[in-house]
Amino acid sequence: MTYLDGLLASRRAAVGRAKEQRPLALLRSAGARVQRRDFAAAIGGAGKPAIVAEFKRRSPSAASIANGADPRRVAQAYERGGAAAISVLTEPERFGGGFGDLRAAREATSLPVLCKDFVVDDYQVWEAAAHGADAILLIVSALGEERLDGCIALAAELGLAALVEVHDEAEIELAARSGARIVGVNNRDLRTFEVDTSTALRLRPRIPDGMLAVAESGYRTADDVAQCWAARYDAVLVGEALMRDADPQRALAQLHGARG
Repeated sequence: MTYLDGLLASRRAAVGRAKEQRPLALLRSAGARVQRRDFAAAIGGAGKPAIVAEFKRRSPSAASIANGADPRRVAQAYERGGAAAISVLTEPERFGGGFGDLRAAREATSLPVLCKDFVVDDYQVWEAAAHGADAILLIVSALGEERLDGCIALAAELGLAALVEVHDEAEIELAARSGARIVGVNNRDLRTFEVDTSTALRLRPRIPDGMLAVAESGYRTADDVAQCWAARYDAVLVGEALMRDADPQRALAQLHGARG
């Protein structure tokens, strides 16, 4: 069993418990009250590399990153530093996240917020919508084609943008068949958690015209961001490098090439 297999099994069990504790009817009514922010517009067409700045407390590959971080303070620093959008890890067991972090980050800023979890069930799309997300991560290798189709359609119905994450050529083709409008290439192999930033550069030419493209994982410097922009990525998702910095606003500005 790979690490991803174990993680997905734990998410399925957690979703089963959540369904018992909070019926779908309650999620439907909560989600209908949220005014969505346009994630796709925020990351596309800016004339410069957009940065999706991520809030996460820990990860399986790096253990504790910033367990005691305040999502409001960090989100506000990201907005001041020029982030186009914010990504919030909501997976609790391995990443220490939760929907409280997502709500706090969104309430503290005007930026669209991406709910980042390992989605295995439609119920999680409803959960993200109910807790105020503007976009949701859908991982091809976690869902498979049939379930991916359904989650993309449901996200659109609920007004959520879907960032469809891929790791190879076959997954890009599957994402395209499923109607994805935004594709994220993750440099991290979810089976081993190893990172190879050449993955995004290699796969960019395979992403069809008309899709927004996001490069994910392993980026730390302005040169990294510039390289992705030169490869025609619309946005770069950066998390650990920002969360480890005592001044995330300055760190984010420096990713844009600002000095000081």
